[in-house]
Amino acid sequence: MSMIFTSTHVLSPFYEQDLHRALDTLREGGLALIPTDTCWSVACLVDSADSLERLLRLKRQKHADHFELMVNSMVMFKNHVQDIHPRLETLLAYHLRPLSILFDQPLNLPVKTLNSRGQITVRMVKDQFSQDLIEALGAPLISSFAHVGGSLEPLNFGAISSEILQGVDFTAKYRQNDKNTDELPVMVRLLEDEEELEFLRE
Repeated sequence: MSMIFTSTHVLSPFYEQDLHRALDTLREGGLALIPTDTCWSVACLVDSADSLERLLRLKRQKHADHFELMVNSMVMFKNHVQDIHPRLETLLAYHLRPLSILFDQPLNLPVKTLNSRGQITVRMVKDQFSQDLIEALGAPLISSFAHVGGSLEPLNFGAISSEILQGVDFTAKYRQNDKNTDELPVMVRLLEDEEELEFLRE
């Protein structure tokens, strides 16, 4: 079914084309290299076991450490975590920078999406491309920054290694010319007493 994506602030000629191609790739169980509200990331569908295994191999990892679940609504957010404290909901509503939250009790997720401690990091995406992509899929995405081993996170498309570029099934053209505009998300978790937030990355 054909879908038309509209956004008053999206001027790139690649926007709609890339969304359609990314959708096709993900639905077919592939890996898509896409721009997000943080760094460029490799993404796949949560329920595609083969894609998750390929993503782990591409990242040279045994576990989904440093992977993130990208969601575009609070409803989708709450479908995959045990409980969201009101303090976290407030933080999500008002925090201006991209924000990732680490949870100890994920729900409705394959084991391969969890880190080595059985946790999941969830990020409510803010950029239009990621929002439209997740909305069209009707499901969250598992993503990981587009780098391998101990290399630095790519702050622009030109910093992505050939190993990543060759290991994915689709690479978006949208935002490839952006220069050093990306940033790592702030990462927090709520401590066990549910009174204090611990900032794991600021």
